[in-house]
Amino acid sequence: MKDILEQLEERRDQARLGGGQRRIDAQHSKGKLTARERIEVLLDEGSFEEFDMFVAHRCVDFGMEKQKYPGDGVITGWGTINGRMVYVYSQDFTVLGGSLSETHAGKICKIMDMAIKNGAPIIGMNDSGGARIQEGVAALGGYADVFQKNVLASGVVPQISVIMGPCAGGAVYSPAITDFIFMIKDSSYMFVTGPDVVKTVTNEIVTAEELGGAKTHTSKSSVADGAYDNDMEALFEVRRLVDLLPLNNREKPPVRPYFDSHSRVEDSLDTIIPENANASYDMHELVTKLADEGDFFEIQKDFAKNILTGFVRLEGSTVGVVANQPLVLAGCLDINSSRKAARFVRFCDAFEIPILTLVDVPGFLPGTSQEYGGVIKHGAKLLFAYGEATVPKVTVIARKAYGGAYDVMASKHLRGDFNYAWPTAEIAVMGAKGATEIIHRSDLGDAEKIAAHTQDYEDRFANPFVAAERGFIDEVIMPRNTRIRVARAFASLRNKQLTNPWKKHDNIPL
Repeated sequence: MKDILEQLEERRDQARLGGGQRRIDAQHSKGKLTARERIEVLLDEGSFEEFDMFVAHRCVDFGMEKQKYPGDGVITGWGTINGRMVYVYSQDFTVLGGSLSETHAGKICKIMDMAIKNGAPIIGMNDSGGARIQEGVAALGGYADVFQKNVLASGVVPQISVIMGPCAGGAVYSPAITDFIFMIKDSSYMFVTGPDVVKTVTNEIVTAEELGGAKTHTSKSSVADGAYDNDMEALFEVRRLVDLLPLNNREKPPVRPYFDSHSRVEDSLDTIIPENANASYDMHELVTKLADEGDFFEIQKDFAKNILTGFVRLEGSTVGVVANQPLVLAGCLDINSSRKAARFVRFCDAFEIPILTLVDVPGFLPGTSQEYGGVIKHGAKLLFAYGEATVPKVTVIARKAYGGAYDVMASKHLRGDFNYAWPTAEIAVMGAKGATEIIHRSDLGDAEKIAAHTQDYEDRFANPFVAAERGFIDEVIMPRNTRIRVARAFASLRNKQLTNPWKKHDNIPL
């Protein structure tokens, strides 16, 4: 019996070594943690339960039968983050470059099936050279199996991908289906075709970092939701995000103890809106002053900066925030901001996370590039996302809400539950100057008349009271009391029940 137990421990020790000490040292020399170290950092101490430690590939072509490693390049299992269960897989670059084989994919699919059945998030740590070429179509089939599981898990359990090394070719599509993607600066990259192929086909010379590095995907392509300096920081931030999310689509978001007064008054908000209607201010200030302890977990902060998305807590409960940012493009909606916000709103709705919308939007960004790029259809994505959402929706109009952008930003007409406005709110078809020049076209040559007409339009429409008279605004509130009013609104909506007509699925304007 003792010999058998010793043999088991020896086999476990061999599996824990992955590709061997030399390759582990090489991983460390790049400033990267090993696959097992990443799991240890991510999960609560001692909580990890591993599956399939001894699984090995079955390939016998190209001498592969002589290159077998227990675990086959991916570590899978479950554990806890602050006591709440999650399923994880971590690709091991020290084993055949983390390449995906048929059995490697089977291990990932097994824990994804368990996550769906048991209702817990899936966190994947990607560090792989791609499909194992020696296995050919079997490896490609493995990728497709993983993609199918990602699709089935979508909207059922949260899926988080952390790109911690190379992720190229077909490998990129699994993270692309997941809810959140995080990258590591200077050590991770994603692309469908690498720099060499790009050079051969298009004659463009580009580095891997420029083509698919963290900066590219967080600021240009919007593929990634955030980038961090190193593995440790990324994994700590993933822990922070998981703390904000429900375990599955049948549970409410977690409620945490909070140390902030629910009746906190923020007098500074009474003066946050500049006297000059064309002057800007930072919407981050409003978001953090509403949140418990000023904590805001921002999503895609480096992309489409004219809109903010992310999570806060109000009275300990998670709330998704969508807010126009007047500092960038005056807060206009455009193609990128519409896409960014629409995806975030749909995530919140899928997982029963209430949505707070903070509005200061002068309209959609004009221009040929926007129209040629399909701003109509992209803007409709955000409209569609808000219109289909059945979660509690609270909207606060801080300043401008002009034209179709007023409708799109969670207006009462899109089933907003509580629609508040500050006294500084301007709700109209367009700005006073533009409206006056259309309505009083015949007086365009007379500056005094135009000025008088403009002032008249501002007096009549550049305020929230016309909308309030029609019931489109539920209440005009004092800015300083916004946290109190919003928190009370969400508290009153905790038992909200609203369902859409039955359908197999909708057809969002993609």
